[in-house]
Amino acid sequence: MDKEKVVLVAGTFDILHESHVNMLRNAKNLGSKLIVMLSTDEFNAGKGKKAFQDYDTRKYVLESIRYVDLVVPEQSWNDKSLYIDMFDVDIFAMGDDWKGKFDFLKEEFPNLKIMYFPRGKISSSNIKQEIGRLYSSDDVGLSKEKESEH
Repeated sequence: MDKEKVVLVAGTFDILHESHVNMLRNAKNLGSKLIVMLSTDEFNAGKGKKAFQDYDTRKYVLESIRYVDLVVPEQSWNDKSLYIDMFDVDIFAMGDDWKGKFDFLKEEFPNLKIMYFPRGKISSSNIKQEIGRLYSSDDVGLSKEKESEH
């Protein structure tokens, strides 16, 4: 029997959206098992990044997606090598905003295929900005006035 092909993706997956799901679906189509290495809140803080949703919420949502077989915590940059080795990963995939940044993994794992998926139309950063615009202080003030009328 052939060995299952394991695909590993990594990310924050904050405010899960269509582009995330497309990436997960495409990654799953490359193999038989998809593992998502999810950045912890502490790891994000070390990168100067703040997720809107906490780790447990992001993990819960990812685990509910049919393409995802397992979610593991990413707590440091070294975790990529750890999980590639631990799960005998065949393909490591990231968004193309990271293009070339993880090619060094081929030195440690010569048989590893590294792929960078094109970013979709939607990004969590854009969603956060749009939410900020929609609920600016003027809009919030108007909403509170309407609530107090009822």
